Amino acid sequence: MEKNLDFRSDTVTLPTPEMRTAIAEAKLGDDVYGEDPTVNELERLAADMLGKEAGLFVTSGTQGNAVSVLAQTSRGDEILLEANSHIYLNEVGGLAVIGSLMPKPIPGNLGWITPEDIRGALRPKNIHYPESTLLCIENTHNTAGGIPLTVEQLKADWDVAQELGLGVHLDGARIFNAAVALKVNVKELSQYADTVQLCLSKGLAAPVGSVVVGTQDLITKARKYRKMLGGGMRQAGVIAAPGIIALTQMVNRLAKDHVNARLLADGLQKLGIKILNHVRTNMVFIDFADLGWNDADWLAACRQLGWKTRARGTGTRLCLHYGIESDDIHTFLDGLSRIVAS
Repeated sequence: MEKNLDFRSDTVTLPTPEMRTAIAEAKLGDDVYGEDPTVNELERLAADMLGKEAGLFVTSGTQGNAVSVLAQTSRGDEILLEANSHIYLNEVGGLAVIGSLMPKPIPGNLGWITPEDIRGALRPKNIHYPESTLLCIENTHNTAGGIPLTVEQLKADWDVAQELGLGVHLDGARIFNAAVALKVNVKELSQYADTVQLCLSKGLAAPVGSVVVGTQDLITKARKYRKMLGGGMRQAGVIAAPGIIALTQMVNRLAKDHVNARLLADGLQKLGIKILNHVRTNMVFIDFADLGWNDADWLAACRQLGWKTRARGTGTRLCLHYGIESDDIHTFLDGLSRIVAS
């Protein structure tokens, strides 16, 4: 395994040797014509794994969320979503710019919007109001601490969405992290959404891309929006091939990242650093103010130990991923301990 001592994100993963071989040997065709066999296999595989009719290979999670939302809405609609969700905070306002959609952010409880809050946020039918048509859910929920939403939570939201006539899109960028953490088949999570976006290029370590899955009708609509957004790729099998490896070989190893995250959290806590989240998957949120440190101090310490990281103020998020092993965590904690002591 190629070392990758980088806490900034699980997007920094490097492809496995098997992925590099698959890239070189991929069978290719023009994907816009539907003739790239490797892309077609990736889309079929993802749809089958999540229990959906069809799949669509897209360039990124942001593009996947965009085409999914567009496929389920009309201009001027309102969409309901958690107030700190990735779609609302970190996707450049695309739902407003591209879709002419109005977001209704709802504060959640550790990333989960309760059925009662969904009902309370829904506008009554009135000529003055936009029509609410879509509920967006994120699993795992990034800013809540990489929290996996449970089957029961997703079903509760699905049931109320059905009652209220809302479509459901699941931003499942890290849905396999959720499934592994909860010890459930991923289909148990994906069944409670009309469309699901899953990232290949985070913990699954593929270099590029996401897949959107859903009904054939919704995927047909999403495919047209993908083309509109410049995502009509040609011999895309060269980037789809490592995605197949990601789905067939890299899911189960996510459990190692979760174990390493808890190992890191326990070690940092012993050094006097606050752990801000309940560490359930591959993310550790920390505050090092009790050390008397600011972001510059943290960045300097990590740089001295050979690690890349981010920081703002007195805190940061640390992500575990392929390329980081438990031995690396122990070495990091030992080195950090010496810096703290000095």
